[in-house]
Amino acid sequence: MAKKTEVSVEERLRALFDLQLIDSRIDDIKSVRGELPLEVEDLEDEVAGLQTRVDNLNGELQELDQGIKDKKNSIEESKALIKKYNDQQKNVRNNREYNSISKEIEFQELEIQLAEKHIKEFKAQIEQKKEVIKQSKETLGEREEHLKHKKNELDSILAETEKEEATLIEKSKEFEKKIEERLVNAYKRIRGSVKNGLAVVPVERGASGGSFFTIPPQVQMEIAARKRIMTDEHSGRILVDAALAQEEKEKMDQLFESLK
Repeated sequence: MAKKTEVSVEERLRALFDLQLIDSRIDDIKSVRGELPLEVEDLEDEVAGLQTRVDNLNGELQELDQGIKDKKNSIEESKALIKKYNDQQKNVRNNREYNSISKEIEFQELEIQLAEKHIKEFKAQIEQKKEVIKQSKETLGEREEHLKHKKNELDSILAETEKEEATLIEKSKEFEKKIEERLVNAYKRIRGSVKNGLAVVPVERGASGGSFFTIPPQVQMEIAARKRIMTDEHSGRILVDAALAQEEKEKMDQLFESLK
């Protein structure tokens, strides 16, 4: 079995900084999209909710229409019974039968009044629901138009960056393989703990990139020697010298340009 080639500290530092540049480029692409994907998702949920509301209200309208039809049928049935009872009253044999039929007629008349009252209530509810449906449809139309605009905006950004992002993600994985797992895990841990995602930074004007804490000259010399992995004692970031950073940045800028 062939012995694995030993990777020098300098090569590891270069690979780490290249990985940082690639991941920072991916971060930049994602920041261009910003909150758009979440906005689109929220709008889609809102539109779906409004559509469900309109559908439910339309279902309630159908139930109210059916209720009116049922009450109208009930009125017709009561009217038919009243006619039948009126005919029966003409042939009664005594007051007891007459009074009994009169009570039935009175009951059916009350049933008609109650049904007519329900019909009025149903019609009032229908008018109310129609107004709510009208307002909901107007809001739905506005939100659908807004969603369409946001989707087009997101699609436009994705069309410009999706291919580049996918390629960069693959490149990021490739560069990770050039570095031992221990260092990759440390890099990811630092990236996850800092706001700007910068885990590997160059020494700039005697301090680590983005920091105001001065690095002692002796430590700066050690970093420039590229003999061991050095970290910033304040932020924990991995440090590289400015010359190495500039060389790798120029190299990676060419790669990024070729992906556009």
